Amino acid sequence: MDVHQHLWTPGFIDALRRRHAAPRLSGWTLHLSGEAPYEVDPRHHDIAHRASLEDPDDLALVSLSSPLGVEHLPAAEALPIIDAYHEDALALPRPFRAWAAACLDDPDPERLKENLGQGMAGLQLPATALLDAAGFERVAALLDALTAADLPLFVHPGPAVPHGAGPSWWPAVVGYVQQMHAAWYAFMAYGRPRHPRLRVCFALLAGLAPLHTERLIARGGGGRGRIDPLTYVETSSYGPRAIDAVVRELGVDVVVNGSDRPYATAPATGLGAAADHAIRTVNPRRLLGLPAIATCV
Repeated sequence: MDVHQHLWTPGFIDALRRRHAAPRLSGWTLHLSGEAPYEVDPRHHDIAHRASLEDPDDLALVSLSSPLGVEHLPAAEALPIIDAYHEDALALPRPFRAWAAACLDDPDPERLKENLGQGMAGLQLPATALLDAAGFERVAALLDALTAADLPLFVHPGPAVPHGAGPSWWPAVVGYVQQMHAAWYAFMAYGRPRHPRLRVCFALLAGLAPLHTERLIARGGGGRGRIDPLTYVETSSYGPRAIDAVVRELGVDVVVNGSDRPYATAPATGLGAAADHAIRTVNPRRLLGLPAIATCV
């Protein structure tokens, strides 16, 4: 199972091309307010081609690309794009399934309930919406709806802060990591107390935030051993060294496989067959609330 992919469907692409301000597509050139123009490879979003790269017996979860900033747009601009994404995503062939998206200008739990009832795997929110108490208060009704549906939240990097003429890799290596780090600790402080039964997964190993537990202890934020079995981290953009370090801190049972395809591939864990089975099969199913697969020993 792969819980983190992006696949831009025809309706979503058309909605971006109709825009005259970022985020927008001009042909296949993506324009964002916080990043340099990016030339998109059309094959990355060719549904038949992408399906051919997957085992039809697997499960690959796709999501709206939160760094575009669609969720942060005014409702009149965001909702047509989100609706186009949902309509096409629900029609994707096997092995694809989709995370729902939500407009942060009008966080509507009833709309989310309808999306979840149509077969969405859960809800993705940008980390930029979850950086403080006010952010969690704003989306509380959405998280209540998720909890009631027994479906998870996926926290993904949001739009990058403009960084002048810096290198092209800066947003992914600095901005996104900082967002995920902040969202991890904001959830610990504000999200979990309000939503004790919510399953949540943080992309890119939460920006390695779990590795700062020693500093958390030193500054009075809590001690080791308080592992949250409902809080997961996903592996994209990291490899064996980072995955090993996070497993040593959190345990293997809360690490799930994600590739961030088409921008990356699923990493090798280097932890052996048993850990690979947990990370690629057992833990993703537990995150999504799917029945466990019986195994013979």
